[in-house]
Amino acid sequence: MAEEEKLIRDEMSGKIVRTAAELALGEGAGEVTVRRIIRALGVTNRVFYNRFRNVEEVLGLVYRRLAVEMRQSVLDRFDPEGDFFGQISDIAVGTLRLSYRLKLGMNQYVFLRDSVSEENFLWWRDRIREFIDLGKERGLARADLDSGRMSYAVWCFIRGYNTDALARGIPEKEAVEGFRCSFGVLLDGMKARREG
Repeated sequence: MAEEEKLIRDEMSGKIVRTAAELALGEGAGEVTVRRIIRALGVTNRVFYNRFRNVEEVLGLVYRRLAVEMRQSVLDRFDPEGDFFGQISDIAVGTLRLSYRLKLGMNQYVFLRDSVSEENFLWWRDRIREFIDLGKERGLARADLDSGRMSYAVWCFIRGYNTDALARGIPEKEAVEGFRCSFGVLLDGMKARREG
């Protein structure tokens, strides 16, 4: 958030970012231009360029806000004492639903940013690894799981499924049902097998 604090220096900077987010989420990031932002706000080019270098810088802030909201949704939902695999499934499904709400208009942009955003990838990989390690500690997940490799596989599965479902325009309800089923198979493979 340090970069955002440097770029959002005043009320107008915030308005520019909010307007870009509305345009991107409503029509797609590819439709966001400086001209459309300043027209929506009724300001001049100078107002925009006195605050930002280009529209990509503004979309970068929009992306970071989406990433933070997605992350917070994970942190808010997990109860270490609850049904471990049920919660993991619910969190992943919740992430898909949030993707539909937040990313629909920015799907391709977010997918590409996630591909190059090491910070976002590391955050998700580390949280997923923490869940896997907790499951192993509690004897719920297979002890032989390589937490690092598995966290990467789960990241790829969730991210890929979300992105493809959005890009194909699969209705949210259908996407959630398919995701819950296929992610459930992945989770079943991670469960510790009880003897006897």
